[in-house]
Amino acid sequence: MLRNWIVLSAVMSVFGSVGVAHAAAEEIKIGTVDMQKALHTVDLGKKAKAQLDKEVEAKKKEIQTEESAIKKAGEEFRKKSLVLSEDARAKKQGELQERVMKLQELAGRSQMELQQKERELTEPLIGKLRGVISEIAKQKGYGLVLEKNENSVLFSLEKDDLTDEVIGQFNKLNKG
Repeated sequence: MLRNWIVLSAVMSVFGSVGVAHAAAEEIKIGTVDMQKALHTVDLGKKAKAQLDKEVEAKKKEIQTEESAIKKAGEEFRKKSLVLSEDARAKKQGELQERVMKLQELAGRSQMELQQKERELTEPLIGKLRGVISEIAKQKGYGLVLEKNENSVLFSLEKDDLTDEVIGQFNKLNKG
């Protein structure tokens, strides 16, 4: 919601600073770019996603392996609990609870590491995409380019959507 107001304020300030009479005489071209589509469609974005997916699978496998081991240990504990002394049963139960807590910590830490990795992979791409957007906007005479997503742009003409052109230009500039 706040982002909508910021976008609206930016648009209003552009029109306000130009002046209503001047804005009527000189139309400001407004373009849009779907940054998510661009980020996931450019070749470097696909490579980054593949790398991230590989890391997600490795973390998932590590967590599933430990989860299976804990389950197996829990089943063994239930089978043997009737023959264990009270102290031995309490000790084994404590060990199982500690393993479960460590697993939860591992899952949380893995989630944070993956989020950090995603930022590391996407931030440079977003910076490069912004540069390409800026160049295309200047070349085509756009005074303003908005990010096209479900919350900020309710409608735009297809001719003002620069996303496909941005993807093509980005891929040309970043071959390899």
